[in-house]
Amino acid sequence: WLPKAHVEAPIAGSMVLAAVLLKLGGYGIIRMTPTNISTTLIYPTIAMATWGIIMTGLTCLRKTDLKALIAYSSVGHMGLVASATLIQTPWSTSGAVILMVAHGLTSSMLFCLANMLYERTSTRMLIAMRGMQKAMPLMTSYWLIASLTNLALPPTINLIGEIQIMTTLFNWSPLTIMMTATGAAITAIYSLQMFMASQQGHLTKDSKEVYPAQTRELLIMILHALPILLLTLDSELIN
Repeated sequence: WLPKAHVEAPIAGSMVLAAVLLKLGGYGIIRMTPTNISTTLIYPTIAMATWGIIMTGLTCLRKTDLKALIAYSSVGHMGLVASATLIQTPWSTSGAVILMVAHGLTSSMLFCLANMLYERTSTRMLIAMRGMQKAMPLMTSYWLIASLTNLALPPTINLIGEIQIMTTLFNWSPLTIMMTATGAAITAIYSLQMFMASQQGHLTKDSKEVYPAQTRELLIMILHALPILLLTLDSELIN
């Protein structure tokens, strides 16, 4: 139901759901998970969470709806958070909190960028959005920032959170590295594919009248990109 809620909600609802409500759910898992959780419960739950990372990533590879692609990407990243919170170690909890904050900013930024394209093209299909770099060159910079942080490019805050979670999962069970590494590779593929499909190529006939970014839209992007940059420079700001 979560990807459906993302896609069907208005843009403000999608941004709040990705940036705030999902993080409240992660915080609830951290607070409510008992420290002496049974291994009979933790094994299948982590297995489903890590498998979900791959499944949502493969779904993103074949999605043509931009908003649905971002929604499934958001769900996939929360699979890492759910896995880390169940292990209940200081390192895993720290990684989960860092990734939740980083993902909240990145996912909200992607939803907002997707809505800006939707307002100009009246469609969410990637094939109808190609060539936007020629019509909105400044917004392409923010698309690049959002896409690279979504795939956890070094040295972004997203990478720090993912590395902490992957290290914790590997120490807990070395088999998990196959799932998490595969999920990270798929995330990089569809993130770059999303950027290339929406920004590169030739403008369609319906996109030639696209108007440039407005001041309020640029301000929203700055309010997303600036915290990502500050946290990348000093991740201790989260504490």
